Amino acid sequence: MSDVGERPGLAWNWSFFLLGAIYALPALIVVPLHPIAGLALAVGVMPVAAFNLPGTRRGRRVIPLLGLASGLSMFLGSVLTQVPWLAVSALFGLAVGGAFWARHSRIGALMVVLCLPLTGIGLSISTIASGAMLGGLIILGSLYAFAVALLWPEHQVPPPPRQGRATTAETLTYGILLGLAGATAASIAYWLGLEHVGWPTGAALLVMRPARDQLVFRSVGRSISVLVGAFAAAGLAALNAGSVVTAIAVALVLAALAATQASRWYVAPGFTSFIALTLIMQTSDSPPAVRFTERVLETVLGIAVALFFGAVVPGFIRLRGRARARRSGSAGRDAAIPGSPPSSDPPAA
Repeated sequence: MSDVGERPGLAWNWSFFLLGAIYALPALIVVPLHPIAGLALAVGVMPVAAFNLPGTRRGRRVIPLLGLASGLSMFLGSVLTQVPWLAVSALFGLAVGGAFWARHSRIGALMVVLCLPLTGIGLSISTIASGAMLGGLIILGSLYAFAVALLWPEHQVPPPPRQGRATTAETLTYGILLGLAGATAASIAYWLGLEHVGWPTGAALLVMRPARDQLVFRSVGRSISVLVGAFAAAGLAALNAGSVVTAIAVALVLAALAATQASRWYVAPGFTSFIALTLIMQTSDSPPAVRFTERVLETVLGIAVALFFGAVVPGFIRLRGRARARRSGSAGRDAAIPGSPPSSDPPAA
């Protein structure tokens, strides 16, 4: 059973706020000198700031691995996007393979819930050189964060909830639906000629979940969070704030991202949207209102794709299964119908 209902809606940890502020120090120092490089450093530590800090120092050895996986995923997206049909096909294949891997390994679950969406987001990176630079900064940021985390006191972490084992049919169906969601979002973005193909693609892959209640919860949460984060970034840009103010704002956002790690509400996209949009506005001549609209509408597009493949299609499959069961006189359980999603998220990495 998922632990969604057991966590506070909005959790706040002052110790982790301080930890996030230390994570943000490189960006805080560099942004006033070179805004683009400093904001790229902020992007580099975002995956680690959003990651639940393991309770023991021994367990924190996962942080560099998290950074490596995140950086390589973003780089892979920048490579794949050079050939759109290859990017669409790869997303589908990675989703199906990751779904089966997640049945047996937490590393597989990490691929599904983190690496796959980051690969989708990486489709927005237009050049391989830019992908390599951003991926490298993410890896460097994780190494810095790892060094900081080792100095942090150990603390008790509740054991993860036990997860039900999905059947082969459920796993295959979910993997196909997940792959179709990512591939469809990317295809629409390429077809429409969107500048940021990764925004709808990443949104679709980030909110997709095997259970419909979790999917709807994340869809609503991500929409609201992105709206707030994008509005804040556009407001900061419209004020034409100086680089020092921007550096302080980014540091506070990274600290807040770390402080709210344990929240049940899906608030992280608000913080990450603020940093990502602030970086994009530094490299774009488009007005803040245009970037704000792009971010929100393209996120909504991705969420709509996820809702279709995560809720509408499985619901249709279940209805057909029940109809066949009634015709055959069978009263089999819902969970036995091919396409019925597992009852909970993949195991948390």
